[in-house]
Amino acid sequence: MGTKDVDLQLESVVSDRSSQFAEAWHVRMGNHPSVIHFDRPYDTLPISVTGQRCALDCAHCGGHYLEHMRPIWDVKADGHPSLLISGGCDPRGRVPVAQHLGRISELRGGRRLNWHVGFIESQEVAQIAPLVDVVSLDIVGDRATAREVYGLDASLDDYMQTLDLLRTRVRVVPHITIGLRGGRLSGEYAALEALRVRGIEALIFIVLIPTAGTRYAGCAPPTFHDVADVLLMARVALPSVRLYLGCIRPHGGYRQIVDDLAVRAGINGIVNPTRAAEQTAVAWGLEPIWGSECCALH
Repeated sequence: MGTKDVDLQLESVVSDRSSQFAEAWHVRMGNHPSVIHFDRPYDTLPISVTGQRCALDCAHCGGHYLEHMRPIWDVKADGHPSLLISGGCDPRGRVPVAQHLGRISELRGGRRLNWHVGFIESQEVAQIAPLVDVVSLDIVGDRATAREVYGLDASLDDYMQTLDLLRTRVRVVPHITIGLRGGRLSGEYAALEALRVRGIEALIFIVLIPTAGTRYAGCAPPTFHDVADVLLMARVALPSVRLYLGCIRPHGGYRQIVDDLAVRAGINGIVNPTRAAEQTAVAWGLEPIWGSECCALH
């Protein structure tokens, strides 16, 4: 996608929603300081408690993202002030983090820990709580999406119950993947409404990447209009919530447009922002604050 195409598509999305962007920006500036967090999370080491194993073989991942994590049995965390504790799921959508508490305790050593746990029982929450700085919890907005993507018979209520359980003991930052169901919106708005009534403090968005070797490899990512609509609704519906655009989203011209739209929609932070997004943020009067760890740790 050339520079001219990027500019034209960006202009099309913004002009079609000029009043919504104006409202979102007004909400942002009325509820948040004139700063934007830009993170390049090289100081957070991603660790998998299962190596490359995952029982679900999800349509959007297929184990691909586990390949970029360090197996917990082969970790030397020297020089990393924070860790992402993650891994593959069992057939019920649970990451077996409690089985590795001894090793995780050894690795903690003053480091901050961001956890991916999936579905979890109350006993496990109590076990991990002393080692948790934050839990990053993926929220799926409808049962059809959970079935198609994860092979799980899980409703939005199931995800909300897990969120509520975790929040009794630890800090949680929900994540929503825009276009998770093969690039189509399916449950994102319902998820936003469910989170709105719970008074969350932060929310991270990621965007589906059609990944080679997965069942969604041939899909298109969500349209720019769909991404903009979700971000705009989130900003207005969650005026005081810190909104972040996380590290997973397509690259190239697609990322240039999404990042720029995110700034204009009043996002509070972007991981690995494009240069164009940095320039837009400054032009719109925002002061960049740079970080080097997971945005969930803010």
